[in-house]
Amino acid sequence: MERFFFISVFLLFPLFFIMNITFAFPLSTDSRWIVDDGNKGRRVKLTCVNWPSHLETAVAEGLSKQPLDSIGAKIVSMGFNCVRLTWPLYLATDESFSGIMTVRQSLRKLGLLEALSGFQANNPYILDLPLIKAFQEVVSSLGKNRLLVILDNHISQPGWCCNDNDGNGFFGDRYLNPQLWIRGLKNMATMFANVSNVVGMSLRNELRGPKQNIKDWYKYMREGAEAVHSVNPNILVIVSGLNYETDLSFLRDKPFEVTFRRKLVFEIHWYGFWSSWEGDNLNKICGRETENIMKMSGFLLEKGFPLFVSEFGIDQRGNNVNDNRFLSCFMALAADLDLDWALWTLAGSYYIREKTIGYDETYGVLDWSWSSIRNSTILQMISAIQSPFRGPGLMETHPKKIIFHPSTGLCIVRKSLFQLKLGSCDRSESFRLSSQRVLSLAEEKILCLKAYEKGKSVKLRLYFSESYCSRWKLLSESKMQLSSIKKNGESVCLDVDSDSNNIVTKSCKCLEGDASCDPKSQWFKVVTSMRSRFRANPFPRVSPHSKTFLQEPLSVF
Repeated sequence: MERFFFISVFLLFPLFFIMNITFAFPLSTDSRWIVDDGNKGRRVKLTCVNWPSHLETAVAEGLSKQPLDSIGAKIVSMGFNCVRLTWPLYLATDESFSGIMTVRQSLRKLGLLEALSGFQANNPYILDLPLIKAFQEVVSSLGKNRLLVILDNHISQPGWCCNDNDGNGFFGDRYLNPQLWIRGLKNMATMFANVSNVVGMSLRNELRGPKQNIKDWYKYMREGAEAVHSVNPNILVIVSGLNYETDLSFLRDKPFEVTFRRKLVFEIHWYGFWSSWEGDNLNKICGRETENIMKMSGFLLEKGFPLFVSEFGIDQRGNNVNDNRFLSCFMALAADLDLDWALWTLAGSYYIREKTIGYDETYGVLDWSWSSIRNSTILQMISAIQSPFRGPGLMETHPKKIIFHPSTGLCIVRKSLFQLKLGSCDRSESFRLSSQRVLSLAEEKILCLKAYEKGKSVKLRLYFSESYCSRWKLLSESKMQLSSIKKNGESVCLDVDSDSNNIVTKSCKCLEGDASCDPKSQWFKVVTSMRSRFRANPFPRVSPHSKTFLQEPLSVF
């Protein structure tokens, strides 16, 4: 039986407006896409934020700072449609811990008297609930705010995650008994079997450590997946790999076989701090890291499985060079593959983390008090990938090519009849690249892209013959610098004027060497999109009049 659920998507920048989308539950998969249960199986793109509930208190963070329902409303206002809600295994297996201990007792046990006082002010009705009931209350509130929920078994013993030797890393470790883990999964899946907004379960977060091995991974992850499906056949079963959720490469040769169909999703994590994004040419680093992601997990999309980046994130203070470089590269790949994802993290602070009370989480999208957005510029950038670019059931049936600027989250749009600038991807022009490398508008084929003087705006001009247009190709190991050679032999690349946001040409930079060189303003990703524009094109169509324009075969970027 279909269950319907409304998602209110608040698209933030530059204007606030609401788009109500109705999904029919339960969710399932259609090849590499997650889709709803409607007649046409429309794509549901998971654009989540992680809400930690697995640390020492085993209570969702932030409830001492803000009322529960207002946190949910703020998540929606930031454009997310989903929460990956973490939980420790003991919450579902230890009755004396989860079913008897109350939130008040948990806070007192840890000496968190200030947090207890904050609960009294903001969420007094939660204080005397058992821990598992408090967890259910959070899920219920998220449902009232029309947010999807992914339940993530993050760790066994409540606490901060992770390291190789914390006893929570792999099956057979001190705190990860496989049979107890399966029992916990079944308990949690059963508990939320009739809760429509709980649409998925991540079986285990960041398997790792000296005991990890492929043989046991297949054995226990299959048992866990089957156990969840047996008690809750409606839910998506989300499966992680090895080495802190970075490695699913073994699935290339041996498939993950389960008895059920259209419910299996794989997940990965990707952080900038796992590698150095400094000390080498950034084009080279981004190209290398992107290639590694495709080798370790991205190939699963081609095999017909959804791939969920269930954790990525950066220092929201905006001053971490390594993270900032990573984010632009991540944005390019996330837009190109149109990935489902979950940002780490919602939490602006923790009750207690690694013995520090009131720990300030600089990766938090909210500030320490959970009242304001920590960095609106980063959130604006990420908002570009909150809506799907493509997938089943979108309004347009014919894919088009748009040009995405990953370091701003904007796309190339028309500023005037012949001038281009960066703007919202919902207003993006669609392009085609001919076999002669002429870049023209897909809808108005007689307008092509012409580079003029270095530092000057690129212009659209009438495409009467090839000599009227510039020819373009992708340069550098990042494959994101669109270059043209001028008549004088000088090579120039598309760039952005920092004052006007106009699209201009400048000397191609950072093509090799020089680790200090920053090419991100020249990064443009050609993305396949099926999005409809939210408004009609305000510019009149250009007529070819008596001229004959060339109809050339398309080539792939």
